[in-house]
Amino acid sequence: MDSIIDGIMAISPGVRYVAVCRAGRLSSRQRPGLAGASASESDRYEELIVNPVLLELVKRRGDIDCGGARWLVIGYGHFFQLVRAVDGGHVSVAFELDQDPMRHMPDVLRVLAAHGLA
Repeated sequence: MDSIIDGIMAISPGVRYVAVCRAGRLSSRQRPGLAGASASESDRYEELIVNPVLLELVKRRGDIDCGGARWLVIGYGHFFQLVRAVDGGHVSVAFELDQDPMRHMPDVLRVLAAHGLA
């Protein structure tokens, strides 16, 4: 999981945080010296509880008549959080507010594809 995190962190200095959660295992990294960073324990619960539930809700809605769901973006007060389902879990990437998560989506997908997760 570290190589996935390394690849996504290298996309842009605007990447604040990356988490990979698969098969109940969580690995994450935060860029040092961030303003408005959330607590690591809070991040842990977000990745283990909140993001999987949000992905499931969005997937269920998307499967009804929207052609599925590919990802979601959450606009928090200090950052944007991009959450993408992958086989056995999800990847989440936090971006600085001056970054457009959708602009970076092709690069995130490229990193995931290089690890068999796109």
